[in-house]
Amino acid sequence: MDTMKLIGAALTQDRAPGEKAERDLDVLIAKRDKARRSDEAERAREELWAESVRRHDASRREELRALWHEYHTAAAERHRGNLEALVAHHEERAQRYLQKGA
Repeated sequence: MDTMKLIGAALTQDRAPGEKAERDLDVLIAKRDKARRSDEAERAREELWAESVRRHDASRREELRALWHEYHTAAAERHRGNLEALVAHHEERAQRYLQKGA
């Protein structure tokens, strides 16, 4: 009987390191899979964020373009009014000098 216990113990010991190695490999594979999934999820989040930034930047550029258009249109109108008034002023002065000299 003692011999049988020794044989059984030897068989159990031989199998245990293989099972432990298999468990260790399973743990390693599970860790790497979890890390890969986490990396993929992070990459997906970063891509969504980058796309969101691109859309925001495009929207902001369009908004600024519209504001600059409005500014320059209004400035042109102001300048046109000022220049017309300035032209009228100088024409009136020129007319006065023409009348005084006559």
